[in-house]
Formats: sequence, C-alpha cells, structure tokens
Amino acid sequence: MAELNFDLVVLGGGSGGYSAAIRAAELGMSVALIEKNKLGGTCLHVGCIPTKAMLHAAEVADNAREAHECGINATFTGVDMDRVNAFREDIITKKFKGLGGLIKARGITVIEGEGRLVSPNSVAVGADTIVGKNIVLATGSYSKSLPGLEIGGRVITSEHALQMNYVPNKVAILGGGVIGVEFASVWKSFGSEVVIIEGLPHLVPNEEESISKALERAYRKRGIDYKLGVRFQGVTQNDSGVVVTLESGETVEADLLLVAVGRGPATAGCGFEEVGITMDRGYVITNERLATNIPGVYAVGDIVPGLQLAHRGYQQGFFVAEEIAGLNPVVISDTNIPKVTYCEPEIASVGLTESKAAEQYGADKIAAYDYNLAGNGKSEILGTAGSVKVVRLVDGPVVGVHMIGARVGELIGEAQLVVNWEAHPEDIAPLLHAHPTQNESLGEAFLYLAGKPLHTL
Repeated sequence: MAELNFDLVVLGGGSGGYSAAIRAAELGMSVALIEKNKLGGTCLHVGCIPTKAMLHAAEVADNAREAHECGINATFTGVDMDRVNAFREDIITKKFKGLGGLIKARGITVIEGEGRLVSPNSVAVGADTIVGKNIVLATGSYSKSLPGLEIGGRVITSEHALQMNYVPNKVAILGGGVIGVEFASVWKSFGSEVVIIEGLPHLVPNEEESISKALERAYRKRGIDYKLGVRFQGVTQNDSGVVVTLESGETVEADLLLVAVGRGPATAGCGFEEVGITMDRGYVITNERLATNIPGVYAVGDIVPGLQLAHRGYQQGFFVAEEIAGLNPVVISDTNIPKVTYCEPEIASVGLTESKAAEQYGADKIAAYDYNLAGNGKSEILGTAGSVKVVRLVDGPVVGVHMIGARVGELIGEAQLVVNWEAHPEDIAPLLHAHPTQNESLGEAFLYLAGKPLHTL
C-alpha cells in the first residue's frame, strides 16, 4: 500500500479530465491522472472520433455514387466494413499515441486502474491512495437505455454499432437526437434502409425548429424514414431480426434496433455520494464555477448536467485548472457553446434560438434572418441545400446562429466568436468573407441584418 501526493488529482482521463490535467501541469501543478480504460475516453475511442471517421467514409460512398453528376467516371460497388473499421481504428490509434506523448511530455503521472473517491482529498486505486490538494471528478458517461429495454443481441448501442463488420439491410433507430441521426446518415450512405423513432415532434429537437424541419425534408429526400411524436413500447427479437412495437400499435421490423436515447453520467460506484457530494439522478451538482459542495472538489464534463460535448469537457477542464490556480477564468454558459451534428446535411448552432430569444427578451426586441444556401456559390458547387439563420437583438448584438447544410460545421468558429463577443451585425458588415466560400453565407446574413444586403432582397 502506497500514498502518493499531488497538487491535483483527476479521476477520469477523457476530454474533461485530460484537459484539466494538461492545463494544471502548464500552470506548474503536480498532477495525477487516473483512468481505468484508455486515455481519451468516450470521445476518442467510442464517440466523436470513430463516428466522424465513419461519417467520412459514408461521404466518400455518396461522392462515388454521385461522381457522374460533375463529369467524373466512378463506380460504387459496395462497402468493405473490415477496411472501414481498419481506417477508423488507424485514426484512433494515431490520436491515442499522440495524446499519450502529450501527457508524458507535460510530466503528468498516469495511474491505470479504477479509482474511487474515499475522502474529500483522496482517491483509492487498488491498494494505493492518491492524495490531492484538489480533486477533479471527470468519470464521463455511458450509453443509456429506457426502463425495461435490455441491451443485447440485436438490440445495440452506438458502441456496438461501431464494431459491426457488416452493413445491415434495415435498421430501426430509437432516438432522433445527435447520435441517432448521425448513425442514420452513415447507414443510409452505406446502403441500409433506415427508420428513426422519435417521441418528440421533431428530429434533433434541441435545435432551432426551422433547422429540425430542414433536416426532416433532407432525410425524406434521402429516403431515411422517421416516425415522430410516437413513443416506443417494446421490442422482441429472434435470430433474423427485431420487431419494435410503438404505443400507437404500429410495428417496425428491422435487422437491428439501435438504442440512441442519450448518455448517462458514469458515477455509480465511484464513491461520490458516500463522501457527501451532492448528486441528482447520478449527475454531480456544481455551481457555475464547477465547484461541488465539498471544498476543493470540482467536476467537469458529462457528469455535470448540461450539454454532453467533448469540447465542453475541454473548456471545463481548462476552466477548473485555472480556477484552482486563482486566475478567475470567464464562465461560458452552455447556451453559448457551439454544437455540431455531423449528419448529412450537417447542423451547427450556437446561442439562442429565435423562440428562446423571444422568451428572454420579448418578441418585439428580436430580429432574425434566414439566408438560403441556394444563393451561395460554393454551396451550389457542393450540391447542398440549407440555410444560415442569425438571431439578433434589435439594435443589439447577435445572440444566436443556426445552420444546416453540407460542411456548415466548419463555419461555427466565426459564429461562436460573434455570439460570445456580443458583436453587432454592423460590426461585422465591413469585414470581408472570401469568395467563393460557404463562409460568405454568414456574411450575407450579417449584411442583411445590418441593413445593407448584397446578394439578398
């Protein structure tokens, strides 16, 4: 049995945990990073990176099918899932090695094993006790299911979907949020028949309603089926497939059922409640500065209620390290953290929707403009439909940007700066947006709201 002492002990080596460790080391702290699986967590190994690799492969498949439209002779003959999986795993391996090298170069002590909080300043890992002047809880999340819906056999989660070595003929997807629509996009591009079951009235229900409706139109055009506003009742399975029953009495038959109803906080058995940490349904409750009710103990990432995004974890990890160091970092609200859904077409947003802005400020205080990508030259070249919607306060700053279309995720950087720096459209109107780029679509929306439209009426 050994006792090891550090300035900071981080429990969990995912996005939030390792970013806290890296920033703390940069600030001169001695840091222990405890991880029971692999550094990088969900994002690197079973989330962001592998799914985006799959989505890229899906885009290449679509490009092969559509190459003739721009005069290129190409033939799409099918999907070799073994090679797709090898492509994905090669990317993960490279990123994992790079992360390990970065952690080592920072002088961070990595402790492999399952950690359990045993006091306000210590974590037990096997027979060892790791003591820290401060503790950061960053244990991440897991794929949720519904009460009574057991995962197994042909009822799978996203982790299982990533390991499949074949393309299913037909898939039912329970959940029309980010995970559900991304896997629907992949499988459709690979040649599967897909149906999404969503209990709420729209796909991606947390987005601006006009964006949700645009995605529904795009999916209908792609041949992706969906059933909205109807709830799941049950599922049976046999050797050949599943039968999903909805509360309406309708049934859906498929090869597989992907359960994509969100992710839950991975805090069970970690000792948090026993030490006295305030919890709510498995989530760790913090103040706006990510401090728990126990002095010196902080929490970051998916275990903190709110958006479950890797870059939110990065930001929170940085924030906590700087908070501990006394740098008084700026709080960024979840509303102003950018979101991207990497389906085809992509969705990207930051800030308030038009309806939320109207609720907060009053409908008469809001102005919005929805720029159609049909007017954007680069989008026409790419063959994408979509729009860029900007919401502003009348005679005030931009409070929301909401986009849909191929590759619009690459535009979110400017959008988040505009929203977070509370820029007015008039501030941005004199600035140039290179031509021809999709970035011009943001410029056109800002020009319109500044009262000087160029390619719009």
